[in-house]
Amino acid sequence: MRKDLRVGSAVAASGEAVSGTLDLGTSFVPFTIFNGARDGAVLALVAGNHGYEYPPILALQMLRPRIHPRKLAGAVIMVHVANMPSFLGRTVYFSPLDQKNLNRVYPGKADGTPSEKIAHAITTEVIDQSDYLLDLHCGDGNESLRPYVYQTVTADAALNTRIAELVAHCGFDHMVIDRGRPRDPAASVYCSNTAITRGKPAVTVEAGFLGVPDEKSSKMIASGVENVMRYLKIASGSAKRVKRPVFLDPAPVVTSPGTGLLYPCVKRDQNVKKGAVLARITDFFGRKIADVKAPVSGKVLYIVATPPIVQGQPVGCVGVPRKSL
Repeated sequence: MRKDLRVGSAVAASGEAVSGTLDLGTSFVPFTIFNGARDGAVLALVAGNHGYEYPPILALQMLRPRIHPRKLAGAVIMVHVANMPSFLGRTVYFSPLDQKNLNRVYPGKADGTPSEKIAHAITTEVIDQSDYLLDLHCGDGNESLRPYVYQTVTADAALNTRIAELVAHCGFDHMVIDRGRPRDPAASVYCSNTAITRGKPAVTVEAGFLGVPDEKSSKMIASGVENVMRYLKIASGSAKRVKRPVFLDPAPVVTSPGTGLLYPCVKRDQNVKKGAVLARITDFFGRKIADVKAPVSGKVLYIVATPPIVQGQPVGCVGVPRKSL
C-alpha cells in the first residue's frame, strides 16, 4: 500500500484519484492526483504553462478517465491548466495579470506576482513531490510548429542518460538537444528545468500549432504520456522506444530585429539553407524593416505565422538534423 499523497488541501489515499485546486488569490491551478495501489515512481504532467496552447490541455482531458489508480504502481500528478489567467484571457506567452511569461519565472516566489505565485505553487506542490516531469506544450497562438521534444544536456552524465531514456519513450522522433539551460535551482527559469536542476529527469514536449485545438496533436501527446507511464512501470504493459530518432543540434531561435508586421516566407517542417529568408518584417506603413534569415541549414521547427511581431520576440527556430549525438 502506498502512503497518502497530498497536493494543496487534496489528499489521495492509496488507489484513489482526487481532484482539487491550488487557490492563489488572483488565480487557481486545477489538478488531479492518481495515487497508485503500489509503490513506484511519481510522474508530474503539466499542461498550460502557456494558456493559449490547447492540445496539451485537451490531451490531459482525454487521459483523465483512462487512468485507473488501483492499477498503478506509483502515482501521477496532473496539472490541467497551469496558467489559468492566460487560458481564460486567451493570451499568447504572457499573463494578462502581470505581463510575465509563466515559463520564464520558475521556481517562482510565494510572495511574488501572480505568475511567480503559480510557478512557486507548482514547484513546491507538484515538482518537489515528483520523480519525473513532462512539461506539455505546443505552438502558441502565433507559432506554426511541427512536433518535437527538448532533450536537456547537463553537467551530470548519469542524469543526462536518464533524461535521454525518458525522451526516447515520449513517442516523438525529433529531439532538440538543449545545452543552454540554467543550472541554478533557485533560478531555473523553465518548468522542466526546475525538475532537472533538482536531479529529476524531465522533458518539454511540443505538439500542435497556432493555438488550434487539434485532436491529432492531443492524441499524439496522450499516447506519448501513456508510453512514458509504461516505461516508468507506473502502468502495466510494454513501452516502445522511438525508432530512427532525429537529433537537432544546434537549433537556434531567430528573433525579430524590429516591431511591426511579420510575413512568413517558409512553412513548418520545411528544409532551408543557411541564409534563406524565413520572414519579412515591415513597419506599420508597409516599409520593410528587415529580412529575417536562417542562421543555419536545417529544418524549420516553428515559424511565427501571424502578423504582430515585437522586437526581440521569436520569429522561428531552425534545427540542424543529426542521426546521432
